[in-house]
Amino acid sequence: MNISVVIPTHNRAHTLCRALDSVLAQTLPPAEVIVVDDGSTDATPELLKTIYPEVTALRQNNRGVSHARNRGIAAARNDWIAFLDSDDCWLADKLASQASALRDAPAFRFCHSDELWIRDGRRVNPMRKHAKHGGEMFVHCLARCAISPSTTLLHRALLDDVGGFDETLPACEDYDLWLRICARHPVLFVPRALAVRYGGHADQLSRRFWGMDRFRVRALERLLRDDRLDAGYRQAALHSLLAKLEVLIGGARKRGNTELLHECEARHAVHRNALRRLQASPRVA
Repeated sequence: MNISVVIPTHNRAHTLCRALDSVLAQTLPPAEVIVVDDGSTDATPELLKTIYPEVTALRQNNRGVSHARNRGIAAARNDWIAFLDSDDCWLADKLASQASALRDAPAFRFCHSDELWIRDGRRVNPMRKHAKHGGEMFVHCLARCAISPSTTLLHRALLDDVGGFDETLPACEDYDLWLRICARHPVLFVPRALAVRYGGHADQLSRRFWGMDRFRVRALERLLRDDRLDAGYRQAALHSLLAKLEVLIGGARKRGNTELLHECEARHAVHRNALRRLQASPRVA
C-alpha cells in the first residue's frame, strides 16, 4: 500500500520536528510526505529545507487548515492519504497497523484508530463520550468530532465522492468532512492508540474561536442540503442541529447578543418545521 502523508502547519516549528520524526520512523514508510506551510512566519521554511530535504514542502499565504489540507491532497501522488496535524505525532506502527487492518477488510476505504491524549504536558484519560467507534458511525459523529484527523487513513475515492475539507469553515472542518463521509460509508476502527494528540496550547482552534457550535450548525445545514442523505440520518441530523441551535440561543440570550439570537431563533423555526414534515412522512419509520 502506497501512502501519502499530508501535514498542514502554521507557525509550529517547535512541534513540527516531533511530527515529522514520527512519520519518518514508521515501520511502514510512507511513499511521500507533504508538508503544506500555511504562511508561517517562524523558522518552519528553513527547518524544512535544512533538516527534512526529503519532504515535499509546499508554501502558501495563510489560507487556513482546510485549504492547506486540500492542497496537500491535490499534490499527493497516491490513492491512500493519511493526515497528521503538526502538533501531534504517531506511534511507530501507525501506518503498518492500519494498512494490515485494511488488507484484512478490503471493503473499507476509511480507517481510524484510538489515540493517547497529552494536555499541558500530562497524559489525560478521555471521558466516555469521547469513546471511539467503527462501522456505521454517522450518529456518533453528530454531537462532536468523533474522529481525530491525525488517526485517519483514507482512500482518495471518498473525497472524490463527498468533496474535500470546507475552506469556508475556520474551525470544525474535520467534523464537517467526517459527517459527509460517514453518511455514506462505514469506517474501520483499530482499537489501539496509534497517535498522540497534544492539547492545551494557545494556538488550538478551539481556543481561538468562541461558540464552536456555530460551525457545527453550518456543517449540519450543508449536510441537510444533500438530497442523497438517508431519511433516518436526516432525522437524526435535524435533532442534533436543533439541539445545537438551542445552545447558541441560550448563549446569545445570556450575553445580550440580539443579532445572533434572532438569527438562531429563525433558523431553529425553519429546521423544526422540516423535522415535523419529515416525521409526518411515511418514509420515516
